[in-house]
Amino acid sequence: MAELMDSARKLGWVLLNCTVRFIFMFINNFVAIPSYCLYLILLQPLRIWDSPTFWHIEGIMFKWMLAMVSSWGWAAGYTVTEWGDDVRPFSEDEAMVIVNHQATGDVCTLMMCLQDKGTVVRKMMWLMDHVFKYTNFGLVSLIHGDFFIKQGKTHRDKQLIYLKDHLDRYYQSRDRKWIVLFPEGGFLRKRRETSQAFAKKNSLPHLTHVTLPRLGATQVILRTLGAQQENGSVSSESGPPSQSGYKRKGLQWVVDVTIAYPQARPMDIQTWIFGYRPPTVTHVHYRVYPIKEVPVDTAPLTDWLYQRFVEKEDLLTHFYATGSFPPAKGQKEMPSRAMTLDPVWLCFIQSLAFASGYMWYRVLQYAYCCVF
Repeated sequence: MAELMDSARKLGWVLLNCTVRFIFMFINNFVAIPSYCLYLILLQPLRIWDSPTFWHIEGIMFKWMLAMVSSWGWAAGYTVTEWGDDVRPFSEDEAMVIVNHQATGDVCTLMMCLQDKGTVVRKMMWLMDHVFKYTNFGLVSLIHGDFFIKQGKTHRDKQLIYLKDHLDRYYQSRDRKWIVLFPEGGFLRKRRETSQAFAKKNSLPHLTHVTLPRLGATQVILRTLGAQQENGSVSSESGPPSQSGYKRKGLQWVVDVTIAYPQARPMDIQTWIFGYRPPTVTHVHYRVYPIKEVPVDTAPLTDWLYQRFVEKEDLLTHFYATGSFPPAKGQKEMPSRAMTLDPVWLCFIQSLAFASGYMWYRVLQYAYCCVF
């Protein structure tokens, strides 16, 4: 009987915690997203008069929005430990980020671990499934200039044309630096069986913790954002000037990100919202490649990209067996570092969101009274 009562108390606490968190996040979204949109509407004259300044301000607010999402996980005890290369020295350079994809929580994890990487968050562009456009955060991403891609063979060719057009129109004009994509084209659990069947048919490596990546979006990004050299790789020579006036260098790096969850149990967005899982440390491994080492032609790029995901498979296999990533060549162990967020800063961002929501409520209420 005592055990039953104890289980009932624990269940009651979990349900209460989930309810309180859901109500808070609903209100958080309700005040923050409209405030973000209304501020940008108010700043439209600045967009015409001084576009770089407008997108600078928008980027700051976009980073704050992602910080609010990060705070949801942080408050539940969901933290990140980082491994491998330190990417902070490259935060002001242009880079393509390729990430393995296990669940919706991957995006939340990236939102958190990139918060302390200089201007990366406010100057980044995301490639994500078109369904995300219709979520609560979709409007913010649409305004920011992220690209929503439709999956499937019937849409693939048109989507790549749309992607190139999107990059031409928005990447430089909005002074973007990092572009994030998930080359697998879907969640691990949905694509694993198909990927393994394709690998067996074509004598490719059998992968369990990742799937074989798709080439299309990666190749379009490399060809559009970097100049091709005679050897088929991407040049890092300067390109045309950006709206902010300096001459762009083009893509300089490929940042290979591998996300690992304890016991291979991915976190989804519902976990971040309701916080029903115990405090969890997600592990993120970085490896940086100079853009000159990355081929652009189809066959060598396919081999290069496949090799990166074979390496991810090895990294994840080692991690799930030992709880740590394997050391690089010449090292005895892989150094790790806990990624931290300033709770005072997170509280400030949340307070600003609620204060803005109240301010806009009073402004719209006053405007309504004046008109009617």
